[in-house]
Amino acid sequence: MSGNVTLPVWLAAVLLLLAAWAAVGRLLIPSVRWFLRRRVNLVLEEIGKRLQLDVRPFSLTKRQVLIDRLMYDPKIVEAAGAHSKENNVPRNVVMAEVERYAKEIVPSFNAYAYFRIGYWFAKKTARILYRVRVGFTDEKGLAAVDRKSSVVFVMNHRSNMDYILVSYLAATRTALSYAVGEWARIWPLQTLIRSLGAYFIRRDSGNPLYRLVLERYVSMATEAGVVQAVFPEGGLTRDGSLRSPKLGLLDYMTRSFHPGWERDIVFIPVGINYDRTFEDRSQLISLDKKTPRKNLPFVIGTSLRFLLHNLFLMVRGRWYRFGYTCVNFGTPVSMRQYCHRLGIDFRSLEREERFRTVETLAGELMTAVGNVIPVLPVSLVATAFLGQAGKRWSELDLKAEVHRLIAELTAGGAHIYIPRRDHDYAVYVGLRMLMLRHFVEEKDGLYTVNSDNIPLLQYYANSIRHLFPVHPHPPQD
Repeated sequence: MSGNVTLPVWLAAVLLLLAAWAAVGRLLIPSVRWFLRRRVNLVLEEIGKRLQLDVRPFSLTKRQVLIDRLMYDPKIVEAAGAHSKENNVPRNVVMAEVERYAKEIVPSFNAYAYFRIGYWFAKKTARILYRVRVGFTDEKGLAAVDRKSSVVFVMNHRSNMDYILVSYLAATRTALSYAVGEWARIWPLQTLIRSLGAYFIRRDSGNPLYRLVLERYVSMATEAGVVQAVFPEGGLTRDGSLRSPKLGLLDYMTRSFHPGWERDIVFIPVGINYDRTFEDRSQLISLDKKTPRKNLPFVIGTSLRFLLHNLFLMVRGRWYRFGYTCVNFGTPVSMRQYCHRLGIDFRSLEREERFRTVETLAGELMTAVGNVIPVLPVSLVATAFLGQAGKRWSELDLKAEVHRLIAELTAGGAHIYIPRRDHDYAVYVGLRMLMLRHFVEEKDGLYTVNSDNIPLLQYYANSIRHLFPVHPHPPQD
């Protein structure tokens, strides 16, 4: 019993590593989990005192539990069985496909990541790039929203910065759950986005099984009162104007709604605008079907040149950020009141009638969103120039025209953000941005439109074009 045992060095090293791993698993990892769970609970306790809309238990449920609930939802199980018979595919193969879809969709919300890391990142990014402002807010309407309601922020989609901007500005009220397109499913962005409560969707998927899994998740989240944010347009604006709404997510949210339920669905219109977006040129190029799609190296190279150019401007003290960005929060729309007003129950409607009703609802919501889109300096000055694109403008004439446009918009009930409450300064910063980007040229104290950049000028003017009683100028082809 006292003899020696000889082991090869490699085997001893393996045994030592296994012993160390077992010790870590038994002693260290539980302590780390307890520490992290405690930090999360402290964050939830702290933010719970100041949030207007609570973080729902559904969002805090373990991701695997939600995946299992989704997989074995009666409607999905029934559809999986039918799919198996129709396509002569083993049931376990179909359920594996359902599980893959569920894992793709279901987020893994982390309160600490959202309210500490996510909020810090969103705040810093937004403030570094823009002068961030909150314009109009219907405080009375928002305060009247029942805390039990399932709240949905409905927004126009001008830039991929929308996710960051609205998450930052709404963080004092609630945590938002977004539907994010497949473009963001890259490591490590995918993990970060999921931890912030967002879920991924295939916007153009025609797979009925996938659409059902997505429908059931959205329905479950809505019924549980999860605060969500949706872009009814289904994608970025192409020419600066509002796009026609897509009906999918709105249909999923309202399909099972009963006006007599304790939990109402409340839509909050949100209008967003920027003095400059990153995607303006690429979105206009996408309108030209003859232009070939750019490959990844070209996109990376263009992005690096853009970054280096802005760093160069910073070093020379000539960088002015990207101007102003503003967000307005409109009057909430109660789904319960909407159903009572029209005398409808979405659950009893046939498919075609339901889609027509959802289309009407989507149109009303997009009108409400359009009405609260902020009017910013660049959009104002761009509109003034396009009124007479061939004219040579003196600064005095330009100010007079912008003041006239402001008066017209104000009379129509538009929400105009005037920096420093100074109309002349608004003209100055709007003109400066157009000059920096070579949309407008100056010679002998007179300003003229650069004809090469008229489509870009139109892009920014289009953001407020719908707010005029009579459109101030026709759209460019």
